[in-house]
Amino acid sequence: MKIRYFEDTDTLYIELRDGAVAETRDLDENTLIDVDDQGRMVAITIEHAKDRTELANVVYERVE
Repeated sequence: MKIRYFEDTDTLYIELRDGAVAETRDLDENTLIDVDDQGRMVAITIEHAKDRTELANVVYERVE
């Protein structure tokens, strides 16, 4: 998984898995979900990320 923030466009891009994007679906006006040819999520794009997320507080926790 890769998380990228593009400050110049205020866009947060979360790549969930490697794979070719077959389709991009609009979740809402500022959120896009990329899926592969089997319908699995590949990535999420969040526009206006500063207003819609807590960019300064990214935490990754793996629970087993």
